[in-house]
Amino acid sequence: MKDKPSEWVAISDLMAGVLAVVMLLLVVSVLQKSASAMQHQAELAAAKGTRSEAVAKVTEVVSEMIARPETKGLMTFDARTSRLLLSDGVFERGSACLKSDIRAGAAALQEHIAHFLTANPTARILVEGHTDNIAVGHAVTDQQRFCTVYDDNFTLSAARAREARKALIGDLDKQVARRVVVAGYGDSRPLPGISPSESKNRRVEVQFVVDVDEPHDTEPVRVAGNLRQD
Repeated sequence: MKDKPSEWVAISDLMAGVLAVVMLLLVVSVLQKSASAMQHQAELAAAKGTRSEAVAKVTEVVSEMIARPETKGLMTFDARTSRLLLSDGVFERGSACLKSDIRAGAAALQEHIAHFLTANPTARILVEGHTDNIAVGHAVTDQQRFCTVYDDNFTLSAARAREARKALIGDLDKQVARRVVVAGYGDSRPLPGISPSESKNRRVEVQFVVDVDEPHDTEPVRVAGNLRQD
């Protein structure tokens, strides 16, 4: 009489088959996750490349601009920090009005600013005004002469940032220009390592930012200038 196959053998074979299927599904899942991660990294790298190219182009244009006769001597560019430095004479004395030479230099940038913003839908330009901590001695009320009215450093810093913005955007489409924003910080953000009363704190900083998928993964190029207040 033939021996009957053990039912335990059949169950063991079944469990082995199930385990093999589970392992196969696990391997497929891991491979899919790895492929997805690699694709995400590739897309992120491509986005970073696009961002870097956009910022590099603006940096190139800024470098060319400071070599022009109308701006030479008024602006310097630090390639290490990607920072454009404007001389102390950028604004008229105690005023938010840009000097004519600076307006001419900014006009030369307008076309490139427009291209930077239109070619990069996630690009933004942040224009920030700053001052030292020396209080305004008396209120200024002649807007035609000083391009603003002000009685404190916050108002003056915001007005200077606004005038710089106007010079940069020119006749840029209003919807696109909404991505060029202004802030006036007065004396609340002095430069690190120097006294809040130092004239170097009188500045406008312009940041060119291109966002990517990850909101915290931005590397703005900061363009700063030392601006005369008194």
